[in-house]
Amino acid sequence: MVYEQLVFCSMFSEDMIFIKDIKMKIFIFCISIILCTPVSASSLADVIELTKKSVVAVGTVMPKRSPKSIFLGTGFVIGDGGLVVTNAHVLPKEISTKNIETIAVFFRQEKHVRMLKAKVVAIDKEHDIAVLRLLGGKLPAIELANSKVREGQLVAFTGYPIGMVLGVYPVTHRGIISAISPIVLPAINGRHLNAKLMRRLRAPYNVYQLDATAYPGNSGSPVYDPKTGKVIGIVNKVFVKESKETILSKPSGITYAIPIRYLDDLLKKSNLKVKKI
Repeated sequence: MVYEQLVFCSMFSEDMIFIKDIKMKIFIFCISIILCTPVSASSLADVIELTKKSVVAVGTVMPKRSPKSIFLGTGFVIGDGGLVVTNAHVLPKEISTKNIETIAVFFRQEKHVRMLKAKVVAIDKEHDIAVLRLLGGKLPAIELANSKVREGQLVAFTGYPIGMVLGVYPVTHRGIISAISPIVLPAINGRHLNAKLMRRLRAPYNVYQLDATAYPGNSGSPVYDPKTGKVIGIVNKVFVKESKETILSKPSGITYAIPIRYLDDLLKKSNLKVKKI
């Protein structure tokens, strides 16, 4: 009887060890699947859905013009919902005040296109950044990143390519930071130099090169982390190309972005407080 009990206890102990071993293997297997699974499409879709609410088309409106509204580029809302960031070159060089022309942003709210007038409150022509103040309303804001950007990092950007042709329907592209390089390099031939390039050579700074294609109208689009939605840069279709591609007879299809740190500097200089997370 004692022998049978000992055999039973031994078998029971072995069974318990076997069960624990199986549970541990299952646990390790589940953890490995979680760690190896890439970011799901649904999580990126969630980020895009939120980001689109903060992205606007930037242009002007004039009551007696046909069409009354013109899109010039893209912008995104920051801070308390009353500030919009875009490229400085997106803004018109002149505003026809006598024809009551005003800067405005356009966005889709449910099934309707809405418009809010805006005014320029800060501008940095050296880094091609402008900040607008919305007049008469606020929109959901997007967060600014406070982390280091690396080559190979996944990114996405949302904007209004080809302006009014595609309507007020923000489009998202994704890719990687393919290079971080100076905005301008010394010209191979002196005849390619001009006053603008000389100024930039005196104070060069790095820009992001992306492997995703941006189109006319995407200037001013937020470049963001597809996992968090936090902005790391601003798409630039014109300003950077004037520096990096002066020796090319035809512009390349490369997309560039201005690092968000220069927006931070402009906000501080202009006493515009925006919390970074």
